[in-house]
Amino acid sequence: MITPTKGIAPQQALLTVGAQISMILNEPMTVSQVWTTLKAWRARHKNDAVLPYSWFVLALDSLYALGALHYEDGILYRKSVS
Repeated sequence: MITPTKGIAPQQALLTVGAQISMILNEPMTVSQVWTTLKAWRARHKNDAVLPYSWFVLALDSLYALGALHYEDGILYRKSVS
């Protein structure tokens, strides 16, 4: 689930989706904005693997648990590493 396996394609692994989210989160955005931007990014890059909203939320949760995201007042921020 977190990494690609026989049953989970690399395009659907939570680490992959989390990396894609991290790449597009260059500025603070709402969750809806991130979802819309991610779907557009995946379409532009010919990533046609199905990505349910629940999987997107799991990727956000993973990033938050890793300390890579901050959420405040309805806005997501990518944390920078010092």
